[in-house]
This record gives sequence, structure tokens and C-alpha cells, in this order.
Amino acid sequence: MKKVKIFDTTLRDGEQAPGFSLTVPEKIQLAHQLKRLGVDIIEAGFPIASEGDFEAVSLIAKEAQKEAGWPIICGLARCRQQDIARCFEAVQFAPRHRIHIFIASSSIHMEKKLKMEPAKVLKLAAESVKYAKSFCCDVEFSPEDATRAERDFLAEMVRLVIEVGATTVNIPDTVGYSHPEEFADLISYLKHNVPNIGKAVTSVHCHNDLGLAVANSLAAIKAGAEQVEVCLNGAGERAGNAALEEVVMNLKTRKSFYQVETNINTPEIGPASRLLTRLTGVAVQPNKAIVGANAFKHEAGVHQHGVIKERTTYEIMDPKKIGWEGESLEIGKHSGLHGIKKKLTELGFTPDERQIIDIYQKVMALADKKKVIYEEDLVTLAEETFGKNEEKIRLVDVKILTGTKIEPTAIVQLQVNGLESFEVIGHGNGPVDATFKAVQQVIRKFIKKKIELEIYDLTNLTKGTDAFASAFVQLKSGKRLVRGRFVHTDVVLASLGAYLQALNRLLRT
Repeated sequence: MKKVKIFDTTLRDGEQAPGFSLTVPEKIQLAHQLKRLGVDIIEAGFPIASEGDFEAVSLIAKEAQKEAGWPIICGLARCRQQDIARCFEAVQFAPRHRIHIFIASSSIHMEKKLKMEPAKVLKLAAESVKYAKSFCCDVEFSPEDATRAERDFLAEMVRLVIEVGATTVNIPDTVGYSHPEEFADLISYLKHNVPNIGKAVTSVHCHNDLGLAVANSLAAIKAGAEQVEVCLNGAGERAGNAALEEVVMNLKTRKSFYQVETNINTPEIGPASRLLTRLTGVAVQPNKAIVGANAFKHEAGVHQHGVIKERTTYEIMDPKKIGWEGESLEIGKHSGLHGIKKKLTELGFTPDERQIIDIYQKVMALADKKKVIYEEDLVTLAEETFGKNEEKIRLVDVKILTGTKIEPTAIVQLQVNGLESFEVIGHGNGPVDATFKAVQQVIRKFIKKKIELEIYDLTNLTKGTDAFASAFVQLKSGKRLVRGRFVHTDVVLASLGAYLQALNRLLRT
């Protein structure tokens, strides 16, 4: 089956998006993840743009020297000799490297931006490809704004650059103007009207201004494109680029329709998406295809019932095969008895018919009051029904020592499993930190599970020095997440109460 090359431009076009800037070490970290993901080409940056971009591209190229199996390392350049030379200077260290050059091809860009006649643009394009070929054999050329260019002019430009040595010709929908049928027709037109088109790889690069970047990319592949340029999470200029995860999983899930394959290691899609989110701080929307938090979650009772019996009733992809993390059953006002019963079973409860109806009614009542039913909410409701509201770790007493010349110290007395009490001492950066560190000593001593504090948040519920404080704690053990929330006028007791509540919920099962 024909292979489509995946050209990832997250580190170049993706990083140009507002708020997506990455440091050099972060770019190198993401490049390693792109290698694990199995992309064919990494466009690592625009070396002439800044010293930081040059450094990032050259260091990524040097990383590719260290071990086999790295993708082609590519840099972007305008049709200027200084751009091209600087680009080669950065990418040359990679065993496989590419220079990607571009120049405008639409009338509006040539007239308003370049202020050049079409004939001069053609001449400069050809000369630039020749110059790039003097440095390396792998040269990609992009006629910028190709979807708004005159077709005969575009065809002549493509023919000319292939004639002088371009090995890949990329057709960009730079401003996201095209529609799928129209874009597929453009690719077909070039395939039939450029006599030497078979001597180069035909690539596409689509933007999402009208929300059609993925659809246009897939239509172009169907029309014969052999390379597609994408970004993780659909990052990129303005509304972004075609999302790597969406293009790849369309090709994989509908392989019989597209009749192509990629080299992507799909279980690395989830980790790659999460890494980009962590590095940039820019999250994807919950309902984002493939990598959104809700992509494989089911709240409706009918859906939950179907998924419990057979996942493929409502899931066309296996979440595990794209590295997705999270629970598939989301409890809410649309949940049914089957979904709640399965969730309770996973939490260690075995309700009979009467108990599950009782818990279901409590869930529905709570769902009318809050948007999200968390796992610990369900545990609390179940404990009320089962009468199992015991605490495995119970607070007996806490004393705090702090001051300008004293290291904050917490002396915490806890009772474990209803047995004797243990007094532990913790030191920290403040009274809450010291208290948590004291509790962590008990965890290490009596509990075999590895438990991590993921989130701690403190909010005032009222005004004044005697205000109620609401503390929120999220703990993680393996893939299990539990939360605790406690309210008190003393911020230390509120924090400690939330911590112990979450801990007891984790130990309940």
C-alpha cells in the first residue's frame, strides 16, 4: 500500500502561533517526541529568523547525528541566498537534511507583498532552487498562496522548479481559502498538466481559517498527494494547520477508503499532544477530535450501555492505540444504571439491585446541582448507601510552629486503620507544606502504593480574616485520580482535611 509522508511543522509553523513560543531545550525535547512518533520530516524552524531559531535547528540536527532512525531535519528559507545558506548551515549536521524554500505565487502576493512581476518571480524561484541544490540534494519548494494563484502560472512554476532540481513540491493553502473538492481538483490539475510532476513528491500544506484544513489535506491525498504537512493539536498561524492526529487517524481508521499508510507510531499521539500542551500551556478544547479530554468519554446512558457490552458500538478507534489517557465512562445527568453500576464496580463496590437504584437516584439529584460528577462524589454517595464511611487514616491532632526565624514545622498525630496513633513531624516552606510532608511520612511507612500530590488549590469562600477557606487536593496513584475538598476557617485544617479526604478515597479501593 502506498505510503504518505508525514511532514511535521509544529516546531516552525506551529510555534509561530501566539502563545506557542518554545525555548531551545523545549524544542529539542519535542523533537525527540516527534522522532518517537515516527514522523518522516521535522521542519525544525526558520534559521534566518533569529539566533534562537538557528540554534534550535542546528542543535536538533546535531541530535540526529547521535543515533540512527531520526527523521529528515528541515529548515525553512525564503528565496534569498543568505536565507538558504543560513538554513544549510543549521541543518547540515543531520545525516538526512532538507532545505525548504518558498516564494509567493498568487497575483495579490506578487503585486502587493513582493512588488515583483510574475516573470521575475519565476526566475528567482528557479535560481533559488539551483542555489539550494548546490548545498544539498533534498530541496523542497513551496509556491506560497498557491490556491489563489492563476493555475497556468502555478503549473509553470512547479514545472520549472522540478526541472532545476526540486525533489518535493508543496502546494500550500496558505490562507485556508480552498474547499475539499476545489483543492483535490487543483492537485489533479497539476498532476495532469505538469509534465515532470512525477520526478518530485507532491506535498500539501493546509491552514484552518475556514475549518477545512484536515478535510482539504485528506482530499488532496485522495487526489494523489504523497506528503502532508501537519502540526500537533492543529497548532499554527491564525486558526492553525491541519492537525497531525486527525489526518493520521483518518488515514488509519479509513484505510480501505484512502488506500494509503503512514509511518506514524500511533500510541505516541497522545503523549505528543500532551507534551505540546504542557510545554506551551495551551490546552486543546475538550471535544477536540482524537486528543480532546472528551474524545472517548460517554455520558449518555444508551451510549454507556453499548460501550460496556462492546466498545465498537460507539468507538471507531481503540483509545489505547493512540495513547489516550482517561476514563471512558463519565458520570452525569445523562448516565444510566449500567454505566453507574460499572463505575461502582471499578471503585470496589458490589451493589445489589436495590442499592444501585438508590445510588442512581442520588446521582441524578446531585447532577441537577453540579455540572461534573467526580469519582469521589460517586464514592461518597455509595458510602452513604453502603454505610461504609470509615476512614483508614484519621486526624487526631495537629500542631503548627512557624515564625520569622523558625522553619515551619507541623506535628501531626494520625490514627491508621483504627489502630494506635502515630505522631510525625514535617518541615516545609510553610505550614501547609510542612503538614503535607508530615502526612507523606505516614504514607511511605504504612502504604505500599506510590501516591503523588498533583493539584493543591485554596480559595476564600467569604470575605474577612475569619473567612471560610475551601481547599482542593488531587492525588494520583498509577492512573487513578482522586480528589478531596474540605472547608474550614483555618487554612491549615482545610488543607489537611482535603488531603486526608482524598487519601482515604484512594485507599477505599
